Amino acid sequence: MMCCGGLADVRIADAEIQKICDQVKAEAEQKTGKTYVVFTAKNYKSQVVSGTNYFIKVLVGGDDHVHIRVHQGLPHTGSKLKLADIKESKTHADAIEYF
Repeated sequence: MMCCGGLADVRIADAEIQKICDQVKAEAEQKTGKTYVVFTAKNYKSQVVSGTNYFIKVLVGGDDHVHIRVHQGLPHTGSKLKLADIKESKTHADAIEYF
């Protein structure tokens, strides 16, 4: 369970979370200067703010992962998904934390 503003418990990524990753992959590649052949969502946490922040652990090849924070504005604002931040050099064992 989550309270407003706090991070929810970790969940296994589903098709909706993978779709979010697919939509911000180009932004992630631009921010890191890398090309990702694999960009598979594994786990995530969410945070309710003025919209939703998604903190997603993404497999990018081998045991290499990145953590991305994606903001989705409230539906009535017409906001698009925005890659807010990315943390590189993560592994499958690294916990998803606020950043």
